Amino acid sequence: MNFKIRAATKEDCKEISRMILELAVFEKMPDQVKISHEELERDGFCQNPFFECLVAEVPEENKSKEGFTVVGYALYFYTYSTWKGRSVYLEDLYVMPEFRGNGIGKGLLSKVAEVGKKKQCVRLQLSVLDWNTPARDFYAAKGALDLTDSEGWHFIRFDNQNLDNLANEAPKD
Repeated sequence: MNFKIRAATKEDCKEISRMILELAVFEKMPDQVKISHEELERDGFCQNPFFECLVAEVPEENKSKEGFTVVGYALYFYTYSTWKGRSVYLEDLYVMPEFRGNGIGKGLLSKVAEVGKKKQCVRLQLSVLDWNTPARDFYAAKGALDLTDSEGWHFIRFDNQNLDNLANEAPKD
């Protein structure tokens, strides 16, 4: 199937927002999505963007049943390892179900890796739900290491009231 990978634009944010919700439904957590396309526009297309995004687009003649030509996305941002240096973190990689198996996911993943290498990143990191065996197998087939298994790292999060509590404990100036 013919497709192209390109940098997302502000005008793509409604499509990206749609696919974020589709991904959340697939991950069985649709109630967790609180972000709007306006927030994506603000945060991704400002002077110092919080993320970058690529989209996969098919020609009009291959559009989805619902009429969409933007059929996948990869949203990522940069982090820093005190041991290794520059890193890129892949927050989301999503391809609409009817377009899977056509190399679009591989294209998006490879393009994120290429962007990271051009910015001198030494690694690409991401997290995958433990039950998402197809995604885990896909990444493993491309050479990814599961650090939970190999090194015992755990992904930790503070949010909501716990984040507020922690912030309130910060030393005062």
